[in-house]
Amino acid sequence: MDFSFSPEQDQLRAQARSFLEKRRDGASWPELARLGWTGASIPEAQGGAGLSFIEEAIVFEELGRALYAGPYFSTVALALPALACAPELLAKVASGAFTATLAAGTAVEARRVGDRWLLRGETGLVPDAGAVDAFVVHARGPDGIGLYLADPHDAQARIRVLDTVDASRRLGRVTFADHDARLLAAPPAAAKIIASTRRRALAALALEAVGVASHALELGVEHAKGREQFGRPIGAYQAVSHKLADTYVETELARSLAYWAAWCIAEDDGQAELAAVAAKSYAAEAAVAACERAIQVHGGMGFTWDHPLHRYYKRALWIEAFDRSAAAHRAEIAQAVLGG
Repeated sequence: MDFSFSPEQDQLRAQARSFLEKRRDGASWPELARLGWTGASIPEAQGGAGLSFIEEAIVFEELGRALYAGPYFSTVALALPALACAPELLAKVASGAFTATLAAGTAVEARRVGDRWLLRGETGLVPDAGAVDAFVVHARGPDGIGLYLADPHDAQARIRVLDTVDASRRLGRVTFADHDARLLAAPPAAAKIIASTRRRALAALALEAVGVASHALELGVEHAKGREQFGRPIGAYQAVSHKLADTYVETELARSLAYWAAWCIAEDDGQAELAAVAAKSYAAEAAVAACERAIQVHGGMGFTWDHPLHRYYKRALWIEAFDRSAAAHRAEIAQAVLGG
């Protein structure tokens, strides 16, 4: 079987890498839209490219490699499945005119007053809470958990942006006090969207983790080839070379798991949930280990803020902490594999 990427997919990767080497800050969002990345999987009828999650997966990996700081993960992985309930919003996402994030948790309640929905309560941790145009909110209504669209600029919403280990991807908490909202999906349809969103988010972060690990490995290899001790490149010593070899093996295994998850999601395969959980569990740990080893290979310089490795390490830690720990994910895998 041929698992290679198509020429078009290889071209997308090359385009993404070239662009992100120059523009990796959040201000480049309109340019991402012009390149078609924000609407990669959005249907052509809504202004998107009509591609699959495989193409988005390539972009996610390259964004992780570049430590992109804009709300791509929040909008495309976390919010897009729910925004599909409002086709006019998909067109705005594709054009770059609209960003959103997911405000999940169990402490927000929704009540209907006439023809209005009002939200009250505090969310869990919300990625990019202070940097998006809308929140997709999990809220408990009279019939169960539904999905609601809320404007963060409404006076009835209070946003607290938190100090986090990765300053390029901030988290926040949002408190609603009878905040007007639009119902996107009522129970039980909302449950299917929530499950789909989790799969996409875990796979996306696994792919970002692969990008982080790949670049950490590149930095470590480059330094090991160029730095000499006792008349030899330090990469000639097993204490260094074996660390980098371990990183290579783990990164390639993580890449295989991440793209398996992406394929399962693109094909709506029955293993999509298991694949996404497995990919996130393994790839996040691999990225953390890759950064730690690269820092060790660099010696004292690797511990300084003048070197970029600390930023990759912080992104890897952020990815590892999202949703659940690797141990909790593996317990989930064990339950799925063993049953019961």
